[in-house]
Amino acid sequence: MTQVRFKVKKGDLVEVMTGRDVGRRGVVQKVLLSETKLIVDGVNKYSRNVKQSADNPQGGKVDKILPIHVSNVGIVNSQTDKVEKVGIRLNAEGKRERFFKKTGNVVPKV
Repeated sequence: MTQVRFKVKKGDLVEVMTGRDVGRRGVVQKVLLSETKLIVDGVNKYSRNVKQSADNPQGGKVDKILPIHVSNVGIVNSQTDKVEKVGIRLNAEGKRERFFKKTGNVVPKV
C-alpha cells in the first residue's frame, strides 16, 4: 500500500476556500493523513460547554480546534498574497520540490 501525499505540509500558510470560515487564513499545525484533514490554527474553532470534573474543576466553555478537509483550503503565495495551486517538479539536483503553478515560484520550506 502506498502512502498518501498531500501538497499541503505542516507550517504552510493556507486560506479556507469553502465552509463557514471562508477567507480565514492560518498556519497548518498538523496533517492527519488517514482522515485527509488538517488542523489549522484559528480555523474551524468550536466551543463546548463542559461540566465540572477533576480534570476541569472550573467547568464552563472550552474552545477546541477541529480538523478541516484538505480540499477546502488553498496554499497562499507569500509574494502575491493570493491562493494558488501547487505542483511538484524535479529541481536541477533531481529532488522533488513544490512550486506555484501560476508564478512558477518554489514554495518556501518551513
